[in-house]
Amino acid sequence: MADRGLSHPLLLAAISMCTILRVVALLFLGAPAADAQPDAKPWRIGYLSAGFQRPDLEKAFRARLRDLGHVEGQGVLIESRWADGNFERLPQLAREIVKLRPDVVVAVSGLEVEAVQRASTTVPLVMILTPDPVGRGLVKSLARPGGNVTGLTLTTGPELYGKRLELLRELVPGATRIGLLVNAGSHMTSFWVPPTEAAARTLGLRVHVFEARTRTDLDGTFSMMKQHRIQAVRVPSDPLFNGVRHVLVELAAQARVPVLYDLRDFVEAGGLAAYGPSYPELFGRAAEYVDRILKGQRPVDLPIEQPTKFEFVLNRKAAAALGLTIPPSLLLRADHVLE
Repeated sequence: MADRGLSHPLLLAAISMCTILRVVALLFLGAPAADAQPDAKPWRIGYLSAGFQRPDLEKAFRARLRDLGHVEGQGVLIESRWADGNFERLPQLAREIVKLRPDVVVAVSGLEVEAVQRASTTVPLVMILTPDPVGRGLVKSLARPGGNVTGLTLTTGPELYGKRLELLRELVPGATRIGLLVNAGSHMTSFWVPPTEAAARTLGLRVHVFEARTRTDLDGTFSMMKQHRIQAVRVPSDPLFNGVRHVLVELAAQARVPVLYDLRDFVEAGGLAAYGPSYPELFGRAAEYVDRILKGQRPVDLPIEQPTKFEFVLNRKAAAALGLTIPPSLLLRADHVLE
């Protein structure tokens, strides 16, 4: 009896010790098991452009993503597609990106936004260079987009159209006949023409609209400008024009027509002048929208931003070739003067 009495508490103690050791072992072994789990699914970012690959702008986008902790190849995958100016390819490229089940898609302009929306009505979209997204029906308002689209717009208000015409008139004193080159195959014709004509009337200028649909149309367009005795020209940003900027600059030089562009790229290619938003700045801001969406915010809750930083760029060599003397007042106001 004594042996049985002694064994009972010993048995309980042994069982308790075994239980404790088992729990400790499970906890100890469980930690490595958790660490051994596969890494979390990487974020997948789609990137769609109707134009050509732009390493400088894409670099600005990726650099800002890195600043925000999203390093490509380290938890982030970027799936990029470019239409190279062939807009008919956009629907297929958009479908390719949507099939990859991206967490967010960066659509460079309105054309890309529309292409992705036709492929998916739910994937979050961040646009960058879309003029008048409200007028195009892409969002309900800038403050409250109301859907799966947010990001940035080139829309800044009517004063920008007048500002550009004023700069052109200062560059070419006495000019009254202004040409406006637009892509006839783009919906943006209706966006550029009426406000430019309205600003021209206020300044006492007359605007003549010239249309081109393809690269081959441009030769005849500049010949028509000479026939109409156009004294200066405005060329707004457009995927078609941006993709053949060297051709445009050369045709303008041959026709001896001063041109004010929207993008610094044209001036670096030999053009006379440009005034417009800083595109690297906009692409960097787009990365911030992507970051906010990846962290759980919804496009519907993110107001659309308008440009805040503008660049005025001049090219002395191009001015000299046209027989123009850039006024000192413009040189002082320029952000960059290329020699």
